[in-house]
Amino acid sequence: MRTEILQATEKNLLRAAELIKIGEIVAFPTETVYGLGADGLNVEACRKIFSAKGRPSDKPLSLHVASLEMVERIAKISAQAEKLFAAFCPGALTIILPKNKIVSDFVTGGLPSVGIRFPANDVALALIKLSGVPIAAPSANLSGCSPPTNAQEVFKNLSGRVEIILDGGQCRFGISSTIIDLTSSEPKILRRGAIPAEKIMQLLKS
Repeated sequence: MRTEILQATEKNLLRAAELIKIGEIVAFPTETVYGLGADGLNVEACRKIFSAKGRPSDKPLSLHVASLEMVERIAKISAQAEKLFAAFCPGALTIILPKNKIVSDFVTGGLPSVGIRFPANDVALALIKLSGVPIAAPSANLSGCSPPTNAQEVFKNLSGRVEIILDGGQCRFGISSTIIDLTSSEPKILRRGAIPAEKIMQLLKS
């Protein structure tokens, strides 16, 4: 497979969205790191992410969304989640919530929950909207390598494994999103990232 780095023009975004719709994978920028995306509701498409990255198949994929309506389609939103979405989204936060049946157990690594991210990046949001589906998108690197923060780094990792890399320039943060689990009575930070964990917990206590 020949891998192309394409500027994120309207024409190229439409081409990338069409690839997502037919079950292919596409690399694209977010404000944290570049992601390797597929239709998050298509199991066979998601399998291609694991194959391209060499990622263990029991590792859950988070889903990237472009609206709260899309969140409601895939997960059960709690009052705490509403608070966080209002304060930090779009933004560098992944919120783990109980999943709806529409999301396959394969995508969540067999867990009854799903990580949801509403990225603050125009290219990412445009791709999700044009695709019309939540996009599963772990970082666009080979498993065990550092997450890429520009298109050239993605190319070094995944050349020959993905058809299109949408070039949106250098990522704003360059570190992964913060992950918070809201599936139990006590919110739990699972990964520290671009948004300070203290800021998130302080809001939930207010």
